[in-house]
Parts: sequence; structure tokens; C-alpha cells
Amino acid sequence: MRSGHAGRQVFLFLQGPITPFFAEVADALEARGHKALRINLCYGDSLFWRRGGATDYRGPLEAWPAFVSEFLDSRGVTDLVLLGEQRFYHKVAVAAAKARNIRVTVTDFGYLRPDWITLEPDGMSGDSAFPREPDAIRALAAAAPEPDLTVKYGDSFFTQAVWDMAYHLSSSLLSFRYPGYRSHQVHHPAFVYLGTGLHFLRAKRGHKRANRLIQSVRESGVPYWVFPLQMENDFQLRAYSPYPDLKTPIHEVIRSFAANAPADARLLVKIHPLDPGMRNWGRLVRRSAANWGVRNRVDFLDGGQLDTLLDGARGVVTVNSTVGLWGLRSGKPLITLGAAVFDIEGLAFKGHLDRFWAEAQPPDQELLTAFIRAIASEIQIRGVYYGREGLSAAVRAAADRLDLAAQTNPSVLRQEVSQAGPEDAQALEPDRASVA
Repeated sequence: MRSGHAGRQVFLFLQGPITPFFAEVADALEARGHKALRINLCYGDSLFWRRGGATDYRGPLEAWPAFVSEFLDSRGVTDLVLLGEQRFYHKVAVAAAKARNIRVTVTDFGYLRPDWITLEPDGMSGDSAFPREPDAIRALAAAAPEPDLTVKYGDSFFTQAVWDMAYHLSSSLLSFRYPGYRSHQVHHPAFVYLGTGLHFLRAKRGHKRANRLIQSVRESGVPYWVFPLQMENDFQLRAYSPYPDLKTPIHEVIRSFAANAPADARLLVKIHPLDPGMRNWGRLVRRSAANWGVRNRVDFLDGGQLDTLLDGARGVVTVNSTVGLWGLRSGKPLITLGAAVFDIEGLAFKGHLDRFWAEAQPPDQELLTAFIRAIASEIQIRGVYYGREGLSAAVRAAADRLDLAAQTNPSVLRQEVSQAGPEDAQALEPDRASVA
């Protein structure tokens, strides 16, 4: 085996954000002398890859491991880039890549919101290689520039919604084009869009009601804790927590609150703003509170100003939502019940949930500053997926980061690829193939 040439790496892109982000990063990398390839798994993938270098995989799920392994070998792939790493196709590809010393880079919405994107080696959350030791974090921060945390780029929810519907509905309607594809989605997209649309229709009324409740609780002077819910189909819950669903941590938190929080305390449970309403979370929260004897001390919020909610809170309980990082930046005690990149001694409470209500302390501000500085430099880039200016900035930053990694630490190529003769050259060129 030998090292790949730093000047020409081969990047394979799998499923990414539902945006031209991956295609534009590929353009930028090829302009720098690298090669960019893609495997489309469904019609939506091809819709957002309007360039060469793509292969359509139409085979069954069980044939994917052999296919992707052979693809990595025959094409001399040095870098694998994808959105998240917990989808079946991605987990298989990541395992195959790591077995071959191929560098893996994962992207998703940023840990720092609203105009940052995660671009992280190996994986996120529980699979993150970012250090959890305070001294290691401080060392990274010492070598990193001071981040500018002022909001620079606006995102477009309208664009996100249109592109998301185009992706999922086209993939569903044209599923015969990719007969072997199996989506990672929990619910059919049509039901999700219907539920989300109904949620938005009620949002204005719910937002006003939630803000009134927040103001009332704050004015009462009673201590209150915040429990922000995540979406049940989110891999942050499905893969990076010990829970099989969302209702389990809801019951666990309310039970612990009832048994251990101060007698006059309140718990405010806030639904995710994009929750599609496949379950009636408000009813579940109220029934759980009644079951544990705290019906009048647990409130369900469908909306409300998050900054105002956190500002007056005594602390934040989360599975691994990025709202937890917002809570830390507000100086609030935090406990994470799942695997979060910020679940670090000195930032999050490391004891049992039952002890959190009485014993948790605010985060170490010096460590928090170092943590933010380190992640901004190491695993975040500035930009957004759905606003043109911020998307362009993210593309430039991603291409810079990926190119720098290729130049300073080129991936290892398989020996059989590096020794390929002229007769094999055609196999290394971009193509548009179809795998039955």
C-alpha cells in the first residue's frame, strides 16, 4: 500500500443535505485538481447532483455491502463524504471506508446555530472523534482563532421546504427507477408534510399561548426547568441515545422531576418546531404528569421564544438536542441523557438524572469558551444550506477544509488501484453507470 498523491484525491459523495451543497463542493474540489464521484441511491439524489461522476445504484439492500466495497476499491476512493453516518447505506459505506484507511467526513446542521454547518471527521455525537477531556479541548482552543459568533447568513425555510418535498416526493413517485432503495425515514413523506403543514397552521396561536405561559411562569418567580423535545425520527435520538422512542425519555424525565425537584418547581416541555405530529405529544406529556402526580407542575409548550424560555430557566434537560448547547451558552446547568458532543465534565452534569435537580451547577465559562472556540475551528464551518449567500460561503469553507486535509494528510489508496495499468485507467474516470 502507498499514500495517495496529495494533489489528487478521489472524493466519493453519498447522500447529503437536500440542497446543491454536495454538487457545488464537488465542483470546487475538481477545480483544485481532485476527482469527485457520487452514488445515487434514489431519484432525489440525482435531482441534486446535476453534474458528471455519478453512478446509480439500483440493486437490493443486501447487495449494497459488496457493491460499495468494490466501488471503493475499483475507483481508488480516498475520501468519503456524507450526511450523517447512521443510515444503513452510510453505516455500511463508513465501515468499508475505515477498513481501507479511507478518510470519512460527515456533515449536518451545525452544533453552533443558526449559521454554522458541521463538517466532522469519522462521525457525529456518539461517533464523534472530538475530545471529551477538558485539557485536550483547551489545547485545541489555544491554537484556534477567535470565532465570530455574530449571525452573518440567513437561511430560507421556504427553500428548504420546497427542496425537501421535491426530493422525497420525486423519490416516492419514481421509486421504480431505483427499485431496491429503502429509505431511512420512519414515516411516509406525504404524511409528514401533511402533519407538518397542520402544525404550522396552528403555530401562530400556539406561539402566542406559549409566550404567555413562559411570561407567567417567569413572573411567578418559581424555579423551572426546560425539557426540549427532539423529533422521533432524528438519528440523534434513534442512534445516539439509549431510548427506543421519544415517549420513554419523556416518562423518565417527568418521573424524576416529580420525585426529586423542589415541590414548587415547574417543568416546561417544549415540542420541536418541525415535529410532524405523528404522535400527540401534548396528551402524552399531560398523562405522564398526571400519572406521577405533577399534573399542575408540568406544562407543554408548542412554540414560544426559546431565548426567553432559557433565560429564566433553572436548568435544561435534553437527550442530545443542540438546544443543550444554547442552554450552556445561557449559563444554565445541563444534563444530556444521550451521547452529545458537549456532554463533558465541567459543561454538563455527569451524575444521575435524579440528582440533577438539586446538585447541578452552571457550566465552567472558561471551558465553555474554549469548547466553542475549538469546535468552531475543528468541526464547524460557517454557512447555511438553503440561503444563497450562506450556501456559497459553506461551499468555499467545505472545499477549503477537505482540500487542506487531502494536502496535509492524504488518504491511503488500495495497492491494486495504485498499481493499475493503462488498461484500468477508464475505470477511474467519472461515468454514469446503472447497477441492476
